[in-house]
Amino acid sequence: MSTIPSLRRAGTALVASALATSLVAGGSPAQAVSSSSPAGHGATWLAAQLNAHGLIHNGQFHFDDYGLTVDTAFALDAIGGHKKDVVRARKAMSNHVDSYTTGVDFGSTAEFAGADAKLLVLAQQTGGSARHFGGTNLVSRLNHRVIGSGPSQGRIQDVVDPSPTTGGPDSANVVGQIFATRGLLKVDSRKAPSVVKFLVAQQCAQGFFRLNFNADKTAADQSCGKGDAADTDVTALAVIELATVAKGHPQLNGALGDATRWLKRHQKANGSLGGSGPTSAANANSTGLAGWAFLTEGLCGAASDAAGWLSDRQLTGHLAGTPLAGERGAIGYDNATLTAAKKDGIVRETRDKWRRATSQAAPALLALSRCTP
Repeated sequence: MSTIPSLRRAGTALVASALATSLVAGGSPAQAVSSSSPAGHGATWLAAQLNAHGLIHNGQFHFDDYGLTVDTAFALDAIGGHKKDVVRARKAMSNHVDSYTTGVDFGSTAEFAGADAKLLVLAQQTGGSARHFGGTNLVSRLNHRVIGSGPSQGRIQDVVDPSPTTGGPDSANVVGQIFATRGLLKVDSRKAPSVVKFLVAQQCAQGFFRLNFNADKTAADQSCGKGDAADTDVTALAVIELATVAKGHPQLNGALGDATRWLKRHQKANGSLGGSGPTSAANANSTGLAGWAFLTEGLCGAASDAAGWLSDRQLTGHLAGTPLAGERGAIGYDNATLTAAKKDGIVRETRDKWRRATSQAAPALLALSRCTP
């Protein structure tokens, strides 16, 4: 499939991974922090990115970015104080279920399991109806995307369009499996145990989760080969999403503990973390997700260190009369991104990068107010 269709349904891979799209959902929303706090400023900037229809619109390539809209709603929900904006985004997504989860807008018969799973979590997390979301039963739809038997039992899979012009490969990966695990555990689906088992089998013995499925691995064989790159973002996402549903699931609890310890071992002295492959240098996406994971697990020291690094890359202070007027609260991906914006502002070609970084990093700034010395 072409680049634009892939971006338009983005939400099953990661900005700070080699596949570069988006992800986040978050744990249960807590009491809102002050709107004048770093996290509060980040949320205010994110809310302003939603257009009149409640969607994030990509001005560079001229399309509504449904995956990033969901990420924005999740970040706002986690920070608090923007319930109306969250509901607005959720309602907007309920009007575009098929556009996000299938290839219908591009003449394709494909259906994307990761998008189904992420949308299910959106409905559950923000007060929507998972079984009547825009006229779609998301629970039933996702259950049908889970392999029921064989060596890959529990794996989510796409409906693949075989057409040579509109088709493409099965794009389901561990990110979608994480959302499926959360969503199906929440409704006590009969498929949930196998979904959990398959997810845990994608964790390497060192503690990190891979991005791409390795169907040959079982929970008893977590040896990882050269193609199983350590992925900070996927590992952190597993902790963020599944901590609230892991109770009563010892295998999942153990996996999350291992994942958290792996993240802590790979945090740099300055609080930052990098991603995988070309994003291995310190960046706001990976640091934000890891910081959010540390906060979820109550590791205030590690969470505060990550938040401190992120706050140094957040636009603050008096910006009127500068190229960054009106952008207070946004978080830059890295130092180079921040330097360029101070010179030229956040322009059409770079706004997507800022939006993705902020949606993944702003919730981690909650540590600055919730973790006291």
